[in-house]
Amino acid sequence: MTNEISGTDNATTTRVIVFGATGRVGRAVVDGARARGVEVTAVGRADGEVTSAADVARLAAGHDAAVVAVYDAQAAPGEFFPAMARALAAGLPQAGVRRLVSVGLASVLPTADGIPLMDTPGYPQEWREFYVGHGAGTDALRAAAPEALDWAVLSPAGDFDHEGTPAGGGYAFAPADAAARITPADFAGALLDEATAPTLHGTHTGVTTA
Repeated sequence: MTNEISGTDNATTTRVIVFGATGRVGRAVVDGARARGVEVTAVGRADGEVTSAADVARLAAGHDAAVVAVYDAQAAPGEFFPAMARALAAGLPQAGVRRLVSVGLASVLPTADGIPLMDTPGYPQEWREFYVGHGAGTDALRAAAPEALDWAVLSPAGDFDHEGTPAGGGYAFAPADAAARITPADFAGALLDEATAPTLHGTHTGVTTA
């Protein structure tokens, strides 16, 4: 069942750090936070390693929530995503950060029929190692996150619409659907809403245009 949600200006006093702020989604989150008046810190690869708990703790100090939109095209997905998850699970609580919202992948989400999207007929298989690695990262986060860290993973329910016009913050939570689309700006709105006023806890959920 799809829950209709609309973006709002939540918790403008929340201090948010964005890991992966130089990517398309990360930039959209930073821009959206600034438009809302949310205090935001943009972090890129040059600032530290997201697979290092010490770097995560150092960078995240003084923030209330973290949004993570990071991947490393040069690293093995099955190693990188779990290592990042474990570093976040250790480093963010050390820094006093209580909320983590990470960008996941629709491929590992179940469809309305309960079948992972990557296992549905006709779904591209040439990037399966990447899909599985992403899913392993969420599994690692689930296993490693302490009670002090409230986390959620969001991904487009299908894919991004890079050419469409943003719906102005309207979005819906939904199961995986290869045909579903959402603009980076609207997806960033969902990430920010969950960072500043959480409704999802310890789960991976798809997001689509409302």
